[in-house]
Amino acid sequence: MTSTDVRKEAEDSGPSGYAAARLRLLTEGAQSGPPRRTALSELTDDWLSGLFGAGAEGLRGVSLIAVGGYGRGELSPRSDLDLLLLHDGSDSDAIATLADRIWYPVWDLGLALDHSVRTPAEARKTAGEDLKVQLGLLDARHLAGDLGLTAGLRTAVLADWRNQAPKRLPELQELCAERAERQGELQYLLEPDLKEARGGLRDATALRAVAASWLADAPREGLDDARRRLLDVRDALHLTTGRATDRLALQEQDQVAAELGLLDADTLLRQVYEAARVISYASDVTWREVGRVLRSRAVRPRLRAMLGGGKPVADRSPLAEGVVEQDGEVVLARAARPERDPVLPLRAAAAAAQAGLPLSLHAVRRMAATVRPLPTPWPAEAREQLVTLLGSGQPTIDVWEALEAEGLITRLLPDWERVRCRPQRNAVHVWTVDRHLIETAVRASEFTRRVSRPDLLLVAALLHDIGKGWPGDHSVAGEIIAKDVAARIGFDRADVTVLSTLVRHHLLLIETATRRDLEDPATVRSVAEAVGTQSTLELLHALTEADALATGPAAWSSWRGSLVADLVKRASAVLAGDAPDEPEDAAPTAEQERLAIESIATGGPVLALRAQTEPPADQEPSVAEDPEPLGVELLIAVPDQSGVLPAVAGVLAMHRLTVRTAELRALDLPDGVEGSVLLLNWRVAAQYGSLPQAARLRADLVRALDGSLDIAGRLAERDAAYPRRRGVVAPPARVTVHPAASRLATVIEVRAQDAPGLLFRIGRALEDAGVRMRSAHVSTLGSNAVDAFYVTNAEGLPLPGDEAASAARELEETLRA
Repeated sequence: MTSTDVRKEAEDSGPSGYAAARLRLLTEGAQSGPPRRTALSELTDDWLSGLFGAGAEGLRGVSLIAVGGYGRGELSPRSDLDLLLLHDGSDSDAIATLADRIWYPVWDLGLALDHSVRTPAEARKTAGEDLKVQLGLLDARHLAGDLGLTAGLRTAVLADWRNQAPKRLPELQELCAERAERQGELQYLLEPDLKEARGGLRDATALRAVAASWLADAPREGLDDARRRLLDVRDALHLTTGRATDRLALQEQDQVAAELGLLDADTLLRQVYEAARVISYASDVTWREVGRVLRSRAVRPRLRAMLGGGKPVADRSPLAEGVVEQDGEVVLARAARPERDPVLPLRAAAAAAQAGLPLSLHAVRRMAATVRPLPTPWPAEAREQLVTLLGSGQPTIDVWEALEAEGLITRLLPDWERVRCRPQRNAVHVWTVDRHLIETAVRASEFTRRVSRPDLLLVAALLHDIGKGWPGDHSVAGEIIAKDVAARIGFDRADVTVLSTLVRHHLLLIETATRRDLEDPATVRSVAEAVGTQSTLELLHALTEADALATGPAAWSSWRGSLVADLVKRASAVLAGDAPDEPEDAAPTAEQERLAIESIATGGPVLALRAQTEPPADQEPSVAEDPEPLGVELLIAVPDQSGVLPAVAGVLAMHRLTVRTAELRALDLPDGVEGSVLLLNWRVAAQYGSLPQAARLRADLVRALDGSLDIAGRLAERDAAYPRRRGVVAPPARVTVHPAASRLATVIEVRAQDAPGLLFRIGRALEDAGVRMRSAHVSTLGSNAVDAFYVTNAEGLPLPGDEAASAARELEETLRA
């Protein structure tokens, strides 16, 4: 039977005919999805129009209007009927009688009814006082009666909404936020409310209201399809339960999945989560645009008055190469060319997360449409930008979701597709698999000062559950995937081994600590054998805690933490051996010797900049034996004197050069050459723009060494003029002394958030402490600096314990100030 036949049957036999036709439409299964919702709405329209016509004979100035979901033609099997009986106020008694003749047949059939009887003035007044009423009227649809009366109300309500949008939209946003706080996020809940949870049907309706205001509009791509999917699931839920419910309870998910022809409940939840994610992201973008428009409207009159009526030009502050901040968002610079710069998406994402700013929708879509794939293995900059993004704390989440919404994450990491929106049917877990991985990275970013390789910690956090998209033990499957991903990202063989070990054994510490006897030497020995090294154990300890904290409140406690710490202490004792001595200096190259001799001859600094060469285009992808270094090589030879490290670091900071790695050591000169030379072998990269000329760097370095260049003052002036944006407060700097690390010097290790001028501040603090720099070993891993300084006293001996502790304490206080 077609929908036309069903409607004819309803017209022929009155209320009982409507009930029979409605039942036939919902149970025969010939139609589903949007066609069934449309047919049900049309069937109901015809029936209500008939009731209206029978009761309104002779009446003028009255109409019957569908509002809300019914007004949109989205009737689910157990949906309420939202109706407004609109009249001109000329005959109240007749209108009351008409209302009874419509409402009572609806109630007699057991249908839920949300009804009102109002004049146009009353309807507008109520809408002005009650935001929910106004939202319902935005979807008003004429059913029967005076079409002009309905059209007049619709026109007036839309005009009111647009005129009042600057006031009402913030109220609507607050209403959405309060509802999200109560109901949670649809894309993560195991028993979600399809309508009320964030990313649900109410949010989709709110986006329609924003669009109707003409103030802003939601991203359209995928939004209608996401809304349709949620409506289809709600239809199936109503049919399988026989109730007007929007909560997708666990015990009903298999039946709902079967009703929709899906494989199982997990497939159902994944579809729900994907739809909710589209709506949530569209909501974020839309409300951000609403805020921007309202701010610009508030500021524009003042600016015009100040500027004499001209249109103000938006400020654009550079954040990274090809990336700028504009109007509270991260956008692409005008000179950016995504089609020529495959690292740009990661660089833009890292800059946005570090600044705590959202990525512009336009920027993300432009990159998704034009950017070239990264080569395999990734260039060093891409790997560093990924680590920086992962180490940025809470802002990482929104930036990651922006990339994922346009498909950039799965293009960068194809294995991500299997864990994307994957539900976890475990009461302990509060997130989907993919969100849990990002949450773990966010937690791990708090522990980067505890480990010597924060880059490996952050990448392991991202990958530790990557095997959950595959059958079998997810740790075993994840180990294989992690090896492949780590090699593709460009880590060397040793790092690939560490990462795969961390993924394979990410549950080892918590399971052993809580389920085994730690007094049994065999237990501790098995953990030590599985981990292999002290540094891997250190990483695994931090990963274990980050994983548990990201899982949910039930997964970690002070008791569990103490057990894991005890196990780590015991395993560390098993792994302990002789501490490594200071690394031996490599023999100088011919170029280094040439620079050193020239430095002695001229009595000043000599430097050389050497750009990194591109790898051959036909190079076969493989695990890198020596991963491509980042930036360009900067060699500096300078006669041995105090203040070299802060002088060089300060000059580089002035020229906006980021130090990625640095080595400083005394160089043995050839026989017959008198004097002592310090050699600095650094890798530097421009924050944005091109590198400065070597001659200019040398000129500034000469002035810095003779004291005529006030580096601290110049850096302070620049920071005051262009304050650096920070998304969240980074973990505080940590300075430790390793007295047994070298027989020849005292080793002071610094772990801190990388920032312009950081190495200058460290060098100046050590100079102020009166220590001599024997060598320095500096590395920047993502946004984390991990530096080791070998220092001595004036006689060239290791510092006494109290002096070393005092120097470290003063340095730490300087960096935390």
